[in-house]
Amino acid sequence: MKKIIKTLLMLTCVFVLTACGSSDGTMSDFQKTKVDEAQKRAQQVVELMNLMVSTGDVDGLLANYSNVELGDVFTSTYSQYFSDYSFACEGKAVNGALTSFRSGQEAMGSIQAGKPVSVVDDDTIIVTVPVTGGNASGSVELIFTNDIYLTMTSCTLNMDETKGQLMTKAALNTLLGMGTVFVVLILISIIISAFGLIPKLQASLAPKKNAAIPAPAAAPTPAPVVQEEELSDDMELVAVIAAAIAAYEGTSVEGFQVRSIKRANTNKWKRS
Repeated sequence: MKKIIKTLLMLTCVFVLTACGSSDGTMSDFQKTKVDEAQKRAQQVVELMNLMVSTGDVDGLLANYSNVELGDVFTSTYSQYFSDYSFACEGKAVNGALTSFRSGQEAMGSIQAGKPVSVVDDDTIIVTVPVTGGNASGSVELIFTNDIYLTMTSCTLNMDETKGQLMTKAALNTLLGMGTVFVVLILISIIISAFGLIPKLQASLAPKKNAAIPAPAAAPTPAPVVQEEELSDDMELVAVIAAAIAAYEGTSVEGFQVRSIKRANTNKWKRS
């Protein structure tokens, strides 16, 4: 039965390839058939993933099987669960689906699929299936190859953020932004305040230029020069002094000769 269905799909593809597109951008009948089939498979994959995660050991599957083996396990399970359709998938898509559905079910609770929406590219058909749970909502994005096999290459459950989560995130972003601004302003203020300390620091580290310079020792006062008076200019004074000395000594004037006359220090006379 599966081989017959594949053969019919291939023959349909061959005969309708000439009408795959039109100049006005509308979708051909064959492309619509593939999109409808991809949407049906997407809903079935969501149901089967939800069932496998709810009843099976996801950790054991991820630990014991490689991606290729996971693809074979899911294909065989799909064939048993939906016996009317053939299915092809990549193992990495199954791995991603099991991981995202496991974490999604813990947060959302039981998952129910809604009406899918498709976006067609040259090589892929992207199907988005909205899902709702008891605690939150989200969507499952599935990517199929745009050919007669419709191989699933990716499957991921993405949770929608609640209003509370959005408000919390917005508040955190606001606090982070304002906190960063205040921290920067405080740092700038500290730096500006530190500029006033730089001259004081330089002054404390620089050698003291205004240190007291010791006064030079006073030069010794030169002794007063005693000028000798010329005796030839005052011979009478010399004769009088010589006579006074001779009388005091009790000798004659011929016994000594006055060669110079020096002024005596009058202070000695005053003290005496």
